[in-house]
Amino acid sequence: MGIKVAKFGGSSVADAIQIGKTKNIIEADPQRRYIVVSAPGKRFDGDTKVTDLLYLCKTHIEHHLPYEQLFQVVCDRYRVTEVNLDVKVDIQKHLDEIRANLEKGTTADYVASRGEYLNAILIAAYLGYDFVDAAGLIQFNAKGKLLAEETDRALKEELAKHERAVLPGFYGSGPDGSVKTFSRGGSDITGALVARAVGAEVYENWTDVSGLLMADPRIVENAKPISTISYKELRELSYMGATVLHEDAIYPARIADIPINIRNTNRPEDEGTLITAEAGPLADGQIITGIAGSKDFTVIAIYKNMLSDERGFVRRMTGILEDYDIPLEHLPSGIDTVCVVVSNKKLDGRLDEILEEFKQQLKPDTMDVSEDVALIATVGYGMSARPGTSAKLFTALADAGVNIRMIDQGSSEMNIIVGVENDDLEKSIQAIYDAFVK
Repeated sequence: MGIKVAKFGGSSVADAIQIGKTKNIIEADPQRRYIVVSAPGKRFDGDTKVTDLLYLCKTHIEHHLPYEQLFQVVCDRYRVTEVNLDVKVDIQKHLDEIRANLEKGTTADYVASRGEYLNAILIAAYLGYDFVDAAGLIQFNAKGKLLAEETDRALKEELAKHERAVLPGFYGSGPDGSVKTFSRGGSDITGALVARAVGAEVYENWTDVSGLLMADPRIVENAKPISTISYKELRELSYMGATVLHEDAIYPARIADIPINIRNTNRPEDEGTLITAEAGPLADGQIITGIAGSKDFTVIAIYKNMLSDERGFVRRMTGILEDYDIPLEHLPSGIDTVCVVVSNKKLDGRLDEILEEFKQQLKPDTMDVSEDVALIATVGYGMSARPGTSAKLFTALADAGVNIRMIDQGSSEMNIIVGVENDDLEKSIQAIYDAFVK
């Protein structure tokens, strides 16, 4: 029988009612032996996450402002949860320790990590599982970089001692033993690291959505769910804004070839989305896996006669961008043309400087600039085996009255990226979805 690692996000462990749901999910499958939990999230619209409250406490102390009322809110949430779960872990003792460390001027990482720490203690007691602290196991170097192999060895050694355990997500510790948090997606990363360490057959990521959808539901009403998606396809979609898991949260499971299952705590009967190493079979007639888009890019189209015969042109061009610390998003090209696609945010108002450098160093015949461009990625392994896919996509955009400013297709033939005006993003995604899905 294989092992399942289950990570529950903030909405899944926001209060005793939600934690009760997680218990039912965990006990429904004895393979769910290692549980990773987040800090309590929002219970309702207008509520505040516990981690945000703890950050505020730290900020108030640093600015010599009263913090006691904020901290009391944190204390009340955990004490109520302790009572409602009917567990006795003396949560007040842990809260008093945190308060004392706050007043001594402890680090922001320590303060922010306590939400997960306290929740894991409560949930471990509620489940009857062992509590295993992530500090000392999830290891960072002095610069805050995760030490992946050292972490894997430490987790393997410790978790071998525990048949079933609950671990707090989001943090570990540095070389000096001080608490260190991940910059983002921390609990998801912890779950993936634990899954790798115990050789899980699947890593379940429980949240408040039933997996991925083929398009943004704010744009496409009743967008269909994605049942299976490969790591590569997910990477293409997430790059364009379809964010469910951060890349760092996928990598540990990916290198260990462990599937990730995105599930809904509030709808555990839904199968969710399974993320696998290889693309799974598509439904009959399905060509694409998903569509995602992002706004605010600039396209610089450079034309120079006999460009294909000029040595070092692309190297000099990318070198200019490197000097300005601007990453290159895409590089569509022709015989005598090259299009540079960069993010407006990364340009940060330096477009004129970049254009002047291009003129001085590259000596182009002409340069055309299109600002406020949106990029749309249509992704799916099924596209490469279906003749006419590109024509179908371009026809759909033409019928919708959308002017395409740029086209770029990946070498794997797994995606087609088009550039359109920012104002046409939503209309374009709807048109592509209607052409391929409905």
